[in-house]
Amino acid sequence: MLKAERLQKIVDQVAKENKVILDDLSLLLNVSTDTVRRDIKELSDKGLLKAVRGGAIISSPAHPHFKERQHIDTQQKKLIAQKALEFIKPGQVLLVNAGTTTTAVVSALPKDIALTVVTNSFPVVSVLEDYPNVTVFFIGGQLNKHAFSTQGYETIEAIRNFRADVCLLGICSIDLKTGITGFTYEESLIDRAMIETSKYVIALSTYDKIGASDPYYVCAANAIDALVTEKDPSLADLDGFKDAGVMIK
Repeated sequence: MLKAERLQKIVDQVAKENKVILDDLSLLLNVSTDTVRRDIKELSDKGLLKAVRGGAIISSPAHPHFKERQHIDTQQKKLIAQKALEFIKPGQVLLVNAGTTTTAVVSALPKDIALTVVTNSFPVVSVLEDYPNVTVFFIGGQLNKHAFSTQGYETIEAIRNFRADVCLLGICSIDLKTGITGFTYEESLIDRAMIETSKYVIALSTYDKIGASDPYYVCAANAIDALVTEKDPSLADLDGFKDAGVMIK
C-alpha cells in the first residue's frame, strides 16, 4: 500500500469512528505501530486530525456538540464516575463544570445523598432534578449552545461567590509540561475560576486526553489535587503526575 493511500485510510477511519487506536490501525494497515504513529503525527501537523495518546481523534474547527460527545467513550466515563464517587461525601459543596464526564459522575450519585451543587451545566441541573436532598445553584450567563452551559463575565463572577469543598472538573486535555488546556477560551476561563474557588480539585479525564494539549491554558498540572481516569493508576506513564503531587485514581 502506498503511503498516500495509507494516510487517506487513517483520515477515513477517524472521520467514520471519531477516534482511532494505534494498535487497531497497525492491524488494519498491516504496518508497525511506529509507522502509524509517524503517519498520525504528519496528519496532525496538517490539521487533518488530532493526535492523542495511543491514537487520534477527529479534528474539528468547531467545539464538538454535547450531544455528539455524550455518545463517545461511554464505558470509560462510567468507570471514571465510579472512581470519582469515592471523593464525594454527604454535606459537601460541589462545583461542577460542563461536560459529559461530569454529567456521568452526577448521574451516578446515590439518590438519597445530601449535597449542595453549584454548576453552569444544563445537563447536570437536569439530572439533579430527581435528587430530593441536593440543593442546586445554577449559574446564569451567556448560553453556550455547544456545551449546554453558561459562560461569560456574569458566570465567572457568580462562581467567585462560592467556596466549594470539591470541584469536579471535566477537562479537554492535560500534559505535565503544558498543564490543563481547553478547546475554547470562554470555557477555559470558567474552569480557571472554579479551580481558584475550590479546596480540592478533581480532574476527570479519559486516558487519551493525557499528554495532549489544546489552545487555551487553564492551569498547571500540579494545580489539581487528583486525576481520575478509566485506567489502572499504577501505569508507569502516570508517575510524572504522582511526582508532581497529584493523586492518581
